[in-house]
This record gives sequence, structure tokens and C-alpha cells, in this order.
Amino acid sequence: MPIDTIFGTTVDLLAKSIDLRAKNHTMISANLANVETPNFTPTSLSFEDELKGALKEKKGAPSVTNPRHIPLKGHGATLQQVEGRVIETPSTTPGKDNNGVELEAEMGRMVENQLMYNASIQILGKKFEGLKTAIKGQ
Repeated sequence: MPIDTIFGTTVDLLAKSIDLRAKNHTMISANLANVETPNFTPTSLSFEDELKGALKEKKGAPSVTNPRHIPLKGHGATLQQVEGRVIETPSTTPGKDNNGVELEAEMGRMVENQLMYNASIQILGKKFEGLKTAIKGQ
């Protein structure tokens, strides 16, 4: 039985978002660690559009009720298949050593990513608390 029939799309989406935000945090941390490395180009993980696309496909995709059904072409990635895309995010004004890291911009991206990560964790926790309450019948 697929997990989304038990928990719904919200749990799958939050779990994937948490995973991708953790990967993005690692990339931002690497950017900050290389703030003084000559010729370093910072990177970031872009995944929001892919998640939105996977959700749209899930809503509009016909359900497969038998493993022998032929999958329809043209349907995008499922939530589990979303991996994000690594993009370069160099400064518009690199330093003398051609380092493209802007400390303030990277710190801002890290704070935003951390806030979104924490919010996803809290929402996921509330979702499971609701399920726990429903199971206990209180």
C-alpha cells in the first residue's frame, strides 16, 4: 500500500521538503566555508518548482490501480523522484580573487532556508500529533 494512501500528500511533501532543505543547507554552508577561496563559485539547490510540478502531476495524473497498467507518458516526477537542481549563485561583483560568495546574501539564504526547514518540521509534528490523537480516539 503506498504511503500517501495512509498519510496523504502533505506528509510526503513535508518529508521531501525537509530532505531537500537539509541538502540546500549543506550547500550554503560550503559557500560560507569558502568565502575566502579564490575562484570559488557558490551554489544552491533549486527545488521548489520541481515540488510544485510533482504536486500538479499527482493531482492530475490518473491513478494506477493495477501493476500491469501501462503508464501514461508526459507525466512528470513524483514527489519521491524530486532531487532538485544545483545552480550557481555567484555575486554580481566578485572580489579581486574572483570569489563569488557574498557573505550577507549567503547568510540571508541560510536563515530563510533554516526557517522553512523548522516550519516544515513543526507542521509535520502537528500532523503526526493529529494522527496520534485520532488513533487514540481522544
